[in-house]
Amino acid sequence: MQHEQQTDNISTIIHAFSMKPTLRPLFALLLLFLATLTSRAMLRRPHTHLNSTLLRHAAIQIADHNLNHDIRKLLDGNFGSQLRLRTFISWRRIIHHDVASAGDRSSSRSTIPATLRSPLFYRYWLDFRKVLNDWARKKRFQANIMDELIRLVKAPIDKKNGILDGNLRKYGSCAVVGNSGILLKSDYGRLIDSHDAVIRLNNARVNNFENKVGKKTTISFVNSNIVHLCARRVGCYCHPYGSHIPIVMYICQAVHFLDFTVCNASHKAPLLVTDPRFDVLCARIVKYYSLKRFVEQSGKTLDEWGSAHDGALFHYSSGLQAVMLALGICDQVSIFGFGKSASAKHHYHTNQKAELHLHDYEAEYQFYRHLVDRHNPIPFLSDNFNLPPVVFYH
Repeated sequence: MQHEQQTDNISTIIHAFSMKPTLRPLFALLLLFLATLTSRAMLRRPHTHLNSTLLRHAAIQIADHNLNHDIRKLLDGNFGSQLRLRTFISWRRIIHHDVASAGDRSSSRSTIPATLRSPLFYRYWLDFRKVLNDWARKKRFQANIMDELIRLVKAPIDKKNGILDGNLRKYGSCAVVGNSGILLKSDYGRLIDSHDAVIRLNNARVNNFENKVGKKTTISFVNSNIVHLCARRVGCYCHPYGSHIPIVMYICQAVHFLDFTVCNASHKAPLLVTDPRFDVLCARIVKYYSLKRFVEQSGKTLDEWGSAHDGALFHYSSGLQAVMLALGICDQVSIFGFGKSASAKHHYHTNQKAELHLHDYEAEYQFYRHLVDRHNPIPFLSDNFNLPPVVFYH
């Protein structure tokens, strides 16, 4: 679309050039300038057209209405459902346990007031409302959010590591290590560890798998369900790779900001939440690929996609967003452990066999293929964003 517009503009200039001889030098320079821009755009972005109908449907997130409703209720202190109430009670108990452990160990948790207005709890409650409200206000589409990932993610990590030179540099090379059982078929461990940075997913084990998956970890990327479970442990322990490894997580449920608020106070390494604008971008991209695949393979209409993919629950995988993160903070990206095989387990470190239906893995694999071959435009990405080279290891 952009290429067509630029071509039309050039045609208009050529017409004007022929009609007004006195302005020929000016138009000649302008024509040269536009031709240069066009050639650069041709090199930067392929010309395969994106489907405008798919783009329009992918921009509609079915779950947004329920999410916004949940956020409003949480900000008002309404933990209506039994699940949220259990989360709230468990969270409150953890705070009491940590305070009692740090102070009078003879104190009984049952004797500590447990209301929202209690001094013990209220400080955490105010922090929770602030981070949730800030997150909700920023939740919108912004195509150029990829250019901000160095500042949002890498800069806080560098600062914690004492790198304060003021230059926001990307990692030279990054390995994103998925959890697929196909990793057990190859010895990629040494190759993975040779990268400048290694991103691992959802606290997958590396002990006893070093030859297959390596042992180096630079960033632990998790969904908030992982931190939700970690929050039940003393001190919010969530560090299979060491307490010095930063954790980046995306929010699955708004109520999980309760866990983030408590755990963030005790983490030595940064505990970062993905920017909601980045979440929206990832959601749109994967939905575009899922819609496209659904129509092409089933022959059904786009309106039938929701019922086939549990529309309100449909979500991108942790792996996809970790790859997206790497695209924004790394000069080169290598992808390991993504894909499946009939003879392989779903996860290399567990006995899980089945996939989660709320993800469309095949659509995500198509996205990875497009990253590698670079012959197809990536929907919703800014034209100014330069994709780094990507290698996919099978």
